[in-house]
Amino acid sequence: MLEDGVLQRDLAPVLEHYREHGYARLGRVFTDAHLGELRARAEALMLGEIVIPGLFFQHDSDTGRYEDLRYGEGFVGPSLDYRKLEKLERDGLFRAHLENPLFERIARAVVGDELAIYRATLFGKSARRSSPLPWHQDAGSYWGLDREPELQLWTALDDCTLESGCVRFVPGSHQGGLATPLGGLIPADVVQRGRAEERAVPVPARAGEVLLIHNLVWHASAVNTSGRPRRAFTVCFLDAATRCLRRKRAPREFVRVFGTR
Repeated sequence: MLEDGVLQRDLAPVLEHYREHGYARLGRVFTDAHLGELRARAEALMLGEIVIPGLFFQHDSDTGRYEDLRYGEGFVGPSLDYRKLEKLERDGLFRAHLENPLFERIARAVVGDELAIYRATLFGKSARRSSPLPWHQDAGSYWGLDREPELQLWTALDDCTLESGCVRFVPGSHQGGLATPLGGLIPADVVQRGRAEERAVPVPARAGEVLLIHNLVWHASAVNTSGRPRRAFTVCFLDAATRCLRRKRAPREFVRVFGTR
């Protein structure tokens, strides 16, 4: 699945940029053949041609407004307009992707030797409809963890261009910690004070490219106006000692990956 030579890449400048700015480009990592398999599997799951128990689905809103997203409905029928498929570590193809040796090398360098994942998620913006993703952080009490996660490895399955809603970052914003204790969406007044739109850096990515994303960096994405699908697969890695603090339901248990060193 990996392009020739990627395991020999010098990660030092990539990790330095990630630590300073909260994100970094790893460059193109995956082969066209592997990407084609992932895209086909994602479509088969969305269309109900392959059924894996326990997957989480969220369909995009009919209006194109983030505020109109519906929650708790799960799979609502065959459609290529799902914006989120989660728990993809249950699928063998996506599990093999996230446990590739390059990701292992990066995750051990950033997080540590004993690793688990918080989530393995496909984020989609279909060719027909999509909604924006407002400025947010992937941490805080909303995530319900006993420590803040740091590392997400994000893979472009399609070309993610300005027109299709590439990820935008506020460089260095992770160094300020949480914008609110809750985490998640950043309130509009905080976004304005932080001059997020003024400071934003769009980061287009070709299919097969990987981005390192710090959970605390402010990031967002716009709607897809390209007329082509825009899909990305992201994995959040955790220290395996991380515990879920929620009490209303049974605490989450996190899937360990890469084995014990």
